[in-house]
Amino acid sequence: MRSAGGRGEIKVRRELQSSECQGLPTVQGQGRRRGTHKDVFGSKMASSLYGVLFAVGLCAPIYCVSPVNAPSRYPHPSSTESTPASLVYSLNTDFAFRLYRRLVLETPSQNVFFSPVSVSTSLAMLSLGAHSVTKTQILESLGFNLTHTPESDVYRGFQHLVHSLTVPSKDLALKMRSALFVKKELQLQANFLGNVKRLYEAEVFSTDFSNPSIAQAKINSHVKKKTQGKVVDIIQGLDLLTAMVLVNHIFFKAKWEKPFYPAYTRKNFPFLVGKQVTVHVPMMHQKEQFAFGMDTELNCFVLQMDYKGDAAAFFVLPSKGKMRQLEQALSARTLRKWSHSLQKRWIEVFIPKFSISASYNLETILPKMGIQNAFDKNADFSGITKRDSLQLSKATHKAVLDVSEEGTEAAAATATKFIVRSKDGPSYFTVSFNRTFLIMITNKATDSILFLGKVENPTKS
Repeated sequence: MRSAGGRGEIKVRRELQSSECQGLPTVQGQGRRRGTHKDVFGSKMASSLYGVLFAVGLCAPIYCVSPVNAPSRYPHPSSTESTPASLVYSLNTDFAFRLYRRLVLETPSQNVFFSPVSVSTSLAMLSLGAHSVTKTQILESLGFNLTHTPESDVYRGFQHLVHSLTVPSKDLALKMRSALFVKKELQLQANFLGNVKRLYEAEVFSTDFSNPSIAQAKINSHVKKKTQGKVVDIIQGLDLLTAMVLVNHIFFKAKWEKPFYPAYTRKNFPFLVGKQVTVHVPMMHQKEQFAFGMDTELNCFVLQMDYKGDAAAFFVLPSKGKMRQLEQALSARTLRKWSHSLQKRWIEVFIPKFSISASYNLETILPKMGIQNAFDKNADFSGITKRDSLQLSKATHKAVLDVSEEGTEAAAATATKFIVRSKDGPSYFTVSFNRTFLIMITNKATDSILFLGKVENPTKS
């Protein structure tokens, strides 16, 4: 698998007091919010309205990683104890499936792939600078009941998540980072700046947006470098109205615990797209012991394949005509049920070798999930900057996924295990992912879904 790199971007657009504002209404004399308070800096100039662009992209490979050793700084919370971290992990999973269902509606009969943890982390970071209804809508869309959950617990939980996903491992490359690109003239609130650095370990870069093409190149270069070239050109169309961009990127790279042997990959295997169309794909193949089971309630097969390190991939194959039933039932509870009920057994498995990517304009999707004020004139991001009003103008997510048998240890390790079994050897079940299936990449330590998708057509990259 290649990379799935995620990131969130906040693009802040300034509403110029000019007739050349591209159709935007002129806003006179704005203070802290919509002209009801005086400018805290005492400026005689009318405050300006900014729009905020939020973009997310991601990258996840499944092959060899360079060994890195470092002790974990944070203990993993017990699955039975209720902590801010465990609450965030559980709610993130439900948010992942809610967003998945929305993306399926927006892009029917297409491949779906995204990093829910990157999107939720970016929204949580954005909420640090939001006030009133804007903050409430963001946090409630993530699943938090603010009547029962203190806001401080939300941020402590995400802080733990960010730290847990950035601890180096000798077997797994998993890096999630955030960056703020801020217009030189934009004066950020000290509290917001301190929190994004402390809670999210975010980097902050002073950026000259007077030349949009240079600023855009700087941001795209940063993300490309951090995702090892997997996510490119995530930012497009910056203009003179841009004042701030927030980026969250996630990179995952790992080796299969039981890798495929390339010599056994079948080069031209039929894969059913929809009900009648057949395409041909390279199909990886092996016989091994994997955690596997049949969910009779949801009419699907579930295969868990572990990576070296604290990560696993779930491949879910519903019975024909049962995909919609499966999609509607997906929840944190469903995933926990699978994790606890799958049993190790001999499996002959066929999985496509494929590469897919997906891009989404989340500004059309997040309002349907309850985040509405952030995208209109009622937005209150005065926690980011009091001098200028901010409004979320765009939310972009880009994801890339490669699944393959590659890895420096793959050939040797698998060649010794892939043997012809005698007739009296162990019996095995054959499962072929030769039609639409779901894929989830999870972090075991946090029970978090790093990447989630549906493969409709593995030949469509």
